[in-house]
Amino acid sequence: MSIQVIGAGFGRTGTLSLKYGLEMLGYSQCYHMMELMNHPQHKELWLQAHKGCAIDWHSLYEGYQATVDWPSCNLWRTLMQEYPKAKVILSIRDPDKWYDSIMATIFKSSRMSLESDDPNKQQSGQWAMDIIWGRLFAGRMDDRAHVIDVFKRHNEEVMATVPKDRLLVFEASQGWPPLCGFLEAKLPEKDYPRVNSTEDFKKFFPK
Repeated sequence: MSIQVIGAGFGRTGTLSLKYGLEMLGYSQCYHMMELMNHPQHKELWLQAHKGCAIDWHSLYEGYQATVDWPSCNLWRTLMQEYPKAKVILSIRDPDKWYDSIMATIFKSSRMSLESDDPNKQQSGQWAMDIIWGRLFAGRMDDRAHVIDVFKRHNEEVMATVPKDRLLVFEASQGWPPLCGFLEAKLPEKDYPRVNSTEDFKKFFPK
């Protein structure tokens, strides 16, 4: 088994819906940040990968055929080299809405963990800072213009680099048609998944 689909879109661009959508299309398992709850031992591997160290990707992705969201999305170049036949999906959304969502959900959760009295939560929050907020955004999450600029430049780089025949630029609101066309898959009878809105996230991670 090997990775066949690489998600290059940042978190909060409909990546959890995309995970479920890909699994509905037959990609046996799709790796997403939430997988770390079942595989906490992967955190150190991801940290090493983001430092540029060589890791055993096939062992990390054992049982998975697709990967989306952080911590993998900003390593899309490495994954393309590791899985040269994989297709790439760049999930996008309105930059301002994306920033508002980030700040109200996963960044807020990371900061709360970092400030917790629980050592395990502190460690989890620090990991998120090391992998995402510090590494990608230089710790400047309150600088709206800077964070949105990083988001836009990331998307532009993916679109300029990935061969057109291997890339789908996708918005969750588009639903099944472009996704199924790109992956040469049959349209499912069920609606495209709509999960993990900001409201959904707050239910799982209340104040």
